[in-house]
Amino acid sequence: MKCQEICALLPDLAAGRDTITPEVGDHLNGCAACAGTLAEVRQTMALLDEWRAPEPSPYFDTRLMARVREEKAKPSGWLQWMRKPALAVSLAVLMVMSITLFRNDAGLGTRGGGQVATMVAEPGTAVGDLSAMDKNSELYSDFDVLDDLQVQQDVNANP
Repeated sequence: MKCQEICALLPDLAAGRDTITPEVGDHLNGCAACAGTLAEVRQTMALLDEWRAPEPSPYFDTRLMARVREEKAKPSGWLQWMRKPALAVSLAVLMVMSITLFRNDAGLGTRGGGQVATMVAEPGTAVGDLSAMDKNSELYSDFDVLDDLQVQQDVNANP
């Protein structure tokens, strides 16, 4: 047998719940470390058997019941936890952060993975015409229709 297997059996051997088999006895006779550990465990078990729990004081039950009554008398409600400053402060910080993040997210006009939300303007409206002109600016740059008109000078004169 190996020392690891013996170490697993030591508590039962020391308590007397398990008998020493010939294999275990041969290993304990040949291995001084395992035999010493078994003797230490037996001494520890003997000390634990001698130990007695101390008796409680005569007024222990009276004081315990008084403490239980005090705890029951404290007001309890779903907002009772707000009286604790750390929880109230953490809740306030959480609310401020969530409102700030919500406003920032709504203000940027982004959705999900950073994609910009675009509105589709109907053709024929002012916004639709301007967006079409922006998309086709190179195409429209070849047309200098307004340069030939007299109206262009008035537009430039009154910015």
